[in-house]
Amino acid sequence: MFGLLKATPVTGKANTLVQVPSDQLFQFIGADLMENYPRWSPEVKELEKLSNGPISTGTKCRQVRVDQGNRSESTFQVTVFDSGKRICFEGISNPYRCDYLIESINEKNSRLTFVFELLDLELHMKPFEKLIRIAVQDGTERTIHNIKKIIEAE
Repeated sequence: MFGLLKATPVTGKANTLVQVPSDQLFQFIGADLMENYPRWSPEVKELEKLSNGPISTGTKCRQVRVDQGNRSESTFQVTVFDSGKRICFEGISNPYRCDYLIESINEKNSRLTFVFELLDLELHMKPFEKLIRIAVQDGTERTIHNIKKIIEAE
């Protein structure tokens, strides 16, 4: 009986080898988030930085997304900005986390791992949890593929 109400995140995880140096990959995903996030995630229709200065830990942003015909608006905050290695942002208005981890393989190649977590499902969504898990995993794989395709083409 205990633990029945405990929220279990819905998690998607994907990784790939990207044929660019890790610092270039981090620049694309982290430092240039405002320009490139809508490029690798075309569901992002509006993106606005709510904080001053460059992207860093504490930066807040607002986004409007249209996912499978459903429009949503959320505010998120960068919680980790480890230059060259990792950027993570978490929803302030909605419980989600996007985590991008970058590992240098050698001077020309990097491994990118993307983890997306829905930290809590609303009660009315619980019956659809299995379908949501599939959609989240598909979304993480699509995200990693889009980033790889765009940055390797540049």
